[in-house]
Parts: sequence; C-alpha cells; structure tokens
Amino acid sequence: MPLTRERVLATALAVADAEGLAAVTMRRLGAELSIEAMSLYHHVVNKSALLDGMVDAVFAEVAPPAGAYWKAALRRHYASLRAVLAAHSWAIPLLDSRASPGLATLARLDAVLGVLRTAGFTIPLAAHAIAALDAYVYGFAVQEAGLRQVPVPDVARETAAGLDEGAFPHLVELAREHVAQPGYSFAAEFDWGLDLVLDGLGTHLT
Repeated sequence: MPLTRERVLATALAVADAEGLAAVTMRRLGAELSIEAMSLYHHVVNKSALLDGMVDAVFAEVAPPAGAYWKAALRRHYASLRAVLAAHSWAIPLLDSRASPGLATLARLDAVLGVLRTAGFTIPLAAHAIAALDAYVYGFAVQEAGLRQVPVPDVARETAAGLDEGAFPHLVELAREHVAQPGYSFAAEFDWGLDLVLDGLGTHLT
C-alpha cells in the first residue's frame, strides 16, 4: 500500500487514541508504517504540520450542521463534535491552538457561521455564538474525559457519606439527591446544557 498523507494522519490518530499524544513521534509513526521516519517528511514537513493535519482530521469527522432550523442543525452538529472529542480526547487542547487551520477546520467554522447568519444572527452575535458553543462543548468534553473512568454515582454516595453535612450541606444534598441516584450519568447533562446555550442565544435574535 503506497504511503500517503492520509495514511500518515490515520496512523497518528490511531496511536494518539490508544496511547495519548505524547506517543506520536516521527520514529513511532515510521515503525507503525514500516518505513524510515525520514520518509514521513515528504507528507508532513515537520511535527507542527503533523499536528495541524491531525486536528483537521478530527474536525473532518464532525457532522456538518445540516437542517432548516438553526437550533436543530447546531444541536446535531455540536452533539457530533462532542462524540468526536470523546473518541479523540487528546485533541481537545489542540483544537483552537493551531496557527495553520486545515480545510476541514475552516469548513466547519464556515458552515456554523452560515447557519447562524441565515437564521438572522448579526456578524458580532454569530461570533459570540460560536465562542459560547465551542467553549461549552470543549469544556464539557474535558470534564467528560476526566470522569470517564470514574463511577460517578458510587463516588457521590461515598462523598455524601463522608462529608460533614453541617459544613457542606449543599454538596451533600446534591450528591445524595441527584448524582448518587440510580441511573445518573454525567453524559446526560450535555443535552440540557447545550439546549440552555442555544435557547439563550435565541433570545438575542430580533
């Protein structure tokens, strides 16, 4: 199979997904692809270009905001973004830190802007909307990644049992009455929060 930029990026994503971003080195990719590491530079000129390509490949997996109604279109898009970030949590700190965004990155932003502008958002309001939505989804993804290995209801029950209710009455109440309940999932908080952001943005439309 010929070596292509797409194969290099796919291999880099697979290594990062399995072992974290620190494991992605040119030497490691060369070994995974059974080539000399120097051959990679024909497809990615340096490590920074590799990271740019990896971020763009992540954004390429996100479903575009399609649909006639702006809230529904953006709800589907940002739910897809959250799912993609759950699969590639190593990418979260990189998403908005690259100086050379790729075509998929630019296409995502342009599509979201298009939905907002078509819905009647002014340019400044559209900019505020993207900042708020991205911040919410990225922040939630960070929390979700941190809690993925934690049995949240069990921890909440232990917390409620171990805390001094007189000193921390509200934390104990939250743990006991909500988080420790059977069937609780932190992931279920996502839709509620996303709808809150979208509904809030909608109040600014005239």
